[in-house]
Amino acid sequence: MNILLTTLYFFAEEAPGKEGPAPSPIFQFLPLIAIVIFFYFIMFRPQQKERKRREQALGELKKNDRVVSIGGIIGTIASISEKEQEVTLKIDENTRMKFRRSAIQGLYQEDSKETK
Repeated sequence: MNILLTTLYFFAEEAPGKEGPAPSPIFQFLPLIAIVIFFYFIMFRPQQKERKRREQALGELKKNDRVVSIGGIIGTIASISEKEQEVTLKIDENTRMKFRRSAIQGLYQEDSKETK
């Protein structure tokens, strides 16, 4: 353990004859700033766009739209409550279920490939 600390101490000292002006603090934080900008454009920005798209799609739901819930239940919107927080789905002729609007994943689009 002592050897490790001694080695780190020697590496931490400045090299002789390398005295000069200290680097600007901006240059020291430049890699950190670049990483933050990278994560914003790679991770956070796409999530924001997807959230806006989903909120817009949920806001445009209307009666007789065919939708799928987050749980995978497919049905047709029978009614939307006055507060527009609850959606009643008609699953079958005699089956209706109430969902929160946020539990709707989106419009149901059947596969374009038909099995023959």
